[in-house]
Amino acid sequence: MEERKIIIPGETIVSGDEFLPGDGARREGQDIVACKYGLSDVNDKLVRVIPLSGVYVPRRGNVIIGTVVGITFKGWLIDFGSHQNGFLNVTEVPRYIGRGELRDHFDFGDTVCAKVFGTDGGNVDLSVKLRGFGRVQGGQLVNVNPNKVPRVIGKEGSMVNLIKGASNCDVTVGQNGVIWVIGDKIEDELNARKIIEFICENSFLAGLTDKVEEYIKKDLKLEIKQVRFEQTSENNSSEEPRGEQQ
Repeated sequence: MEERKIIIPGETIVSGDEFLPGDGARREGQDIVACKYGLSDVNDKLVRVIPLSGVYVPRRGNVIIGTVVGITFKGWLIDFGSHQNGFLNVTEVPRYIGRGELRDHFDFGDTVCAKVFGTDGGNVDLSVKLRGFGRVQGGQLVNVNPNKVPRVIGKEGSMVNLIKGASNCDVTVGQNGVIWVIGDKIEDELNARKIIEFICENSFLAGLTDKVEEYIKKDLKLEIKQVRFEQTSENNSSEEPRGEQQ
């Protein structure tokens, strides 16, 4: 893997027929060229750009954290910061809900962690059927640029492991840029927030993991415990959060 570096649109990342363009990159002759502003990532001949700016575009399998802003007789409208709201159908909750019981399950203003299971025709369909999804209660919500989310997660969850191990908090990462942290003590949650903010502020740096470890140990004076990172989708934790789930 080559060292990541900041790339601007139109800039050549690598050259050669053996390389294949991935997300945020395209081929021009022998060159693989960036389509977005971000960090270049060359891994096993696959070239992509990890964006550092832009808006969130929902994709099937993503985990999002949003707010209930509407209720219909078929389900709930969830605002998750995109150009349109997501829709959570009553059939996508883990128990039967009668027509007059929707507000008893999720009410206006409730925060919900859900999975995107469809984006056909411009609609964003959500589900909370799986373990770990549902109403978010307690803890803190940390809002970050959605394009910084891959850096917060890290390769195979390495950065989330650091946050969990240092703060003793559960961490649920929404790929729309909302991160839920919940711990037994408010001090733990604040430490988790500080680490996340440090990652986002320094997301453009190479060797970020080492710098985060140094920040945790020297500035926050915390130990890092070993924890296991699991996934519900391509980049998100599936461990059941400590807050209430319905």
